[in-house]
Amino acid sequence: MSFDVFPAIDIKDGRCVQLVGGAPENVLVSLEDPLSVAEHWISSGASSLHVIDLDGAFGKPRNLKLVYKLAKLDVFIQVGGGVRSRQDAADLLQMGADRVILGTAAVRDPTIVYDLSAEFGSASVMVSVDARGGEVLIEGWTRSSGLRPQELGLVFQDLGAGSLLFTDVEVEGMMGGIRTDIVKNLVEYVDVPVVAAGGVGRLDDIRAIASTGAAGVVVGSAIYMAKFTLNDVFKIVSDL
Repeated sequence: MSFDVFPAIDIKDGRCVQLVGGAPENVLVSLEDPLSVAEHWISSGASSLHVIDLDGAFGKPRNLKLVYKLAKLDVFIQVGGGVRSRQDAADLLQMGADRVILGTAAVRDPTIVYDLSAEFGSASVMVSVDARGGEVLIEGWTRSSGLRPQELGLVFQDLGAGSLLFTDVEVEGMMGGIRTDIVKNLVEYVDVPVVAAGGVGRLDDIRAIASTGAAGVVVGSAIYMAKFTLNDVFKIVSDL
């Protein structure tokens, strides 16, 4: 099976950070140079990166110059955070991002997903389905949309999204394990690939996510806190 691994590069105030539960005040890791961090993961064998502009997601000025530099790296780059319009997404794709991640903007105006997939191809469009308490969150995880992950995932699939990013916000950044049933519920409900994030703290969590049928995993806090190495993850993936 094909299973992709995406080391996380989350940017806040120009730094590479990891947050607990998506709360901006709960900073677990803060490193000075996101570009150097990205290059480190690439030198460790990463062929894909997950880049999120947290300032943009929280409604602050976006780290566009830094994001564009990351998008130019010679690996697969998926980028999200603060993508509020079709033009924001198109700019990122035109500047070198391989896939753009839409969240709040897609929930507010689903036609953005259709328009972007028609212009750039479905493979370039991922929609973020971030859930807490069974409901999808928007606006930097600060407000509930009132919609279930499954119903929203199906809507965006039908509009042309090539993949979904599912984050279990309740366990995000805590490294306490994943909830496979929640991931599996979405994976089995839609026909597009689902990349999972949230809760990974052990190598067994990688195996568990793969067992749900997910197409990949975002790894963040666990590799920054040296719970395991990327090489350890790649060994597991090679045996799937």
